Amino acid sequence: QVQLVESGGGLVQAGGSLRLSCAASGRTDNNYSMGWFRQAPGKEREFVAAISWSSGRTSYTDSVKGRFTISKDNAKDTVYLQMNSLKPEDTAVYYCAAARRNMGLITTTTSLYNFWGQGTQVTVSS
Repeated sequence: QVQLVESGGGLVQAGGSLRLSCAASGRTDNNYSMGWFRQAPGKEREFVAAISWSSGRTSYTDSVKGRFTISKDNAKDTVYLQMNSLKPEDTAVYYCAAARRNMGLITTTTSLYNFWGQGTQVTVSS
């Protein structure tokens, strides 16, 4: 059973930066795709970024490419989401999630992630 705890959310002005952290515990190997998702009020949860624990392969949704960076620290069992040039439309609850994936693969499909954190609020003011 994988446990995930997010931190680092908050209120920031447009153009500012935040770094989200996701502390993971309970993993027995590195065969996981680690994802960041977000959900704004009245909207469905959407994929933001993902990284493979084993290969480091990454993927981003188009709206955050060039602004957000996902990374991991194996020694700390932590995944990060560095968010720069934030926009009001980035306002949402951000969730960290884990999905079993072999061969260093990642997935962007929400339904394939079966471990989720509690979420952290990110609010970007204009």
